[in-house]
Amino acid sequence: MSSQQQHDDDELHHDHMHLDYHGGHVHRSTKRLQRAMSIGPVVEEPYIKFPSCRVVLMLMAFFAFLNIYCLRVNLSVALVAMVNSTYIRELEGDHHDGDHHGNATNETYVDPDAEIPCPDIVKKAAVDSGMFNWDTNKQGIILAAFFYGYITTQILGGVLAQRYGGKRLLLFGIGWTAVLTILTPVLTIYGDFPALVATRVLEGIGEGVTYPSMHAMLSKWAPPLERSKMVTSVYAGAQIGTVLAMPISGLLSDYAWESVFYVFGALGLVWSVMWIFLTYDTPDSHPRIDPVERDYIQASQGLLLAKKGSLRTPWLSIAKSLPVYATAVAHFCNNWGYYTLLTCLPAYLKYILKFDIKSNGALSGVPYLVMWMAMIAGGLGADHLRTKRILSTTGVRKLFTAVGFLGPAACLVGTGYIECDAAAAVALIVIAVGLSGLSMAGWGVNHLDLAPPYAGTLMGITNMIATIPGFLGPSIVGVFTYKNQTRKAWRNVFFVSAAVYVFGTVFYCIFGSGRKQDWAAPVPAPAAAAAAADKEGGRGDRDEKPAAQDTKL
Repeated sequence: MSSQQQHDDDELHHDHMHLDYHGGHVHRSTKRLQRAMSIGPVVEEPYIKFPSCRVVLMLMAFFAFLNIYCLRVNLSVALVAMVNSTYIRELEGDHHDGDHHGNATNETYVDPDAEIPCPDIVKKAAVDSGMFNWDTNKQGIILAAFFYGYITTQILGGVLAQRYGGKRLLLFGIGWTAVLTILTPVLTIYGDFPALVATRVLEGIGEGVTYPSMHAMLSKWAPPLERSKMVTSVYAGAQIGTVLAMPISGLLSDYAWESVFYVFGALGLVWSVMWIFLTYDTPDSHPRIDPVERDYIQASQGLLLAKKGSLRTPWLSIAKSLPVYATAVAHFCNNWGYYTLLTCLPAYLKYILKFDIKSNGALSGVPYLVMWMAMIAGGLGADHLRTKRILSTTGVRKLFTAVGFLGPAACLVGTGYIECDAAAAVALIVIAVGLSGLSMAGWGVNHLDLAPPYAGTLMGITNMIATIPGFLGPSIVGVFTYKNQTRKAWRNVFFVSAAVYVFGTVFYCIFGSGRKQDWAAPVPAPAAAAAAADKEGGRGDRDEKPAAQDTKL
């Protein structure tokens, strides 16, 4: 047993403050909870008229990430319709049938080691040729371009959200990307390959601030015992966005590939208008919030919510924190499997399992529907285990991360040995992607456990690192499959992803933690400290004592 685990077990015998509500006011009771649970002061939720403001925030944030992923992944399907397939076959030769040994169909000699291609399951679409002559290398660059921009604004997004609030930053990220998406057809038609790459880079820059800004908002709105549920519910929008974007993009591409960008760009702008009027950065700043709900959120967090711009980020402590590194590694490994399948699954379905573009889009979305269900179930399950004190926060995070990584690893290894049994291959891929959703209740919530005031910044750091698989993963796929679209080549792709999952599990289970870190207590910036001290001098006991309790977590 590690020293960290022993420390958590020892702390199960320690007490912690319990607060409950009577008539909307906070009172102390003699009940105490184990400090090792790392859940902050436990507050019984008062009656709040539905929908509460945090439920509205969750719904709007859910649709935010639904839009984000619609704007992000539509190109994976639309690209199939944009590219001149005839040109590709003539340029690279038809290597999509598994015969990569140079044997023409008229030759009498047949290499016994050559793969027998899978038969066409669905009749190919009548039109299988787009207007752009982009080889597979250029297509890989196009798919990776988004992530070159995405990686640049992660940490900046976290810092800006911490200083100015996440609402406006998230609005910028989605609104900016929606406008560029609408402009994509015109820019691509007139500027060809360079224009599309540049547009995708700019879109990545805009979307790079979305996760850090959302984590910053959740750190202000999520009571500790609702963290798993709120985080997974919000980010599950990404999976529904994928589920919707892929089949809809397939249908729209069959009509006109330009319509893919017009439809999803317009939806992004509609969401932006609603976000302006329905959400606020903190409970304190919300003009329509029930005071009972506001006090409940603040009391459960055990501190007065920090004002925007009043914190000094403990960069050195973050840089020396092993739990932060564990979360970053888990985030990286999760995204490796996720992005590899997200960007390359359409190609696998088309070239190996032989589905046409409409079936391709529909089937590509199924795994992410299962992932959405797993994320919701994982969030509810994780909070249940913590609320009932069945496991410590550390134990919950490691359990869900391990199941969410090792399950997909096993499925991907199995997929590598499926021949032409399309039903079995699709089933294993669906289970693999679906199970990975459970890990969001593990490492995905960990930023809020380790340092609630700096959750946005931590998300920016780990998401920057986790963006690397966005362009490295498809490149590795390209190395294995360029002029070699065979089951053996894709088996190697699946094996690499499985190995990454296993490594992430081991590293996180050794070094991960769900306990609030000692350096995570809010450190006011010098200019804000004096003003805060003057203001705190006039506050009553109700505000001061919960804040003092939180520093002991």
